[in-house]
Amino acid sequence: MSGLIANLNADGLVTVNRVLLAQGYTIDDLEERVAMLCENVKTYHSDTGFRGGMVVLNSGRVSNEGSSIGKAVASPLKDREALIITFWNSFEEHEASHRSDTFQPLFAKVLELCENGNEEIAYRMLWSGKAYSPEEAAEAKAAKERYANAA
Repeated sequence: MSGLIANLNADGLVTVNRVLLAQGYTIDDLEERVAMLCENVKTYHSDTGFRGGMVVLNSGRVSNEGSSIGKAVASPLKDREALIITFWNSFEEHEASHRSDTFQPLFAKVLELCENGNEEIAYRMLWSGKAYSPEEAAEAKAAKERYANAA
């Protein structure tokens, strides 16, 4: 690991919830409910396996440089799709957090605004990393040029 998520072990767990905002709910509703849920997890589970998380909202933009299926110009799920991504030491610690009495009522409030119900997928961490500093990037580029023909 390269410090992207502090204290996350090399065999850390990543969970991803995909939320499709149901009709009648706003991004503000989503932000408020997810903020309450995330604050609860930080408060009650930072000492029982939780290492960090993020919530991201579909911006509507599609990268044609990074996509290989068609050439879409906009996502139809703009401002309706969010991913709740959390990082844990282990699957068992994650599951215990969901059984928490303080977690369940807040989780139910988030589920109310989900058009798609909920399926939380657990992933095994293969790689994470943060960007190089400008100095580290210059060193990496120089090393690539220096050893490009060594093999």
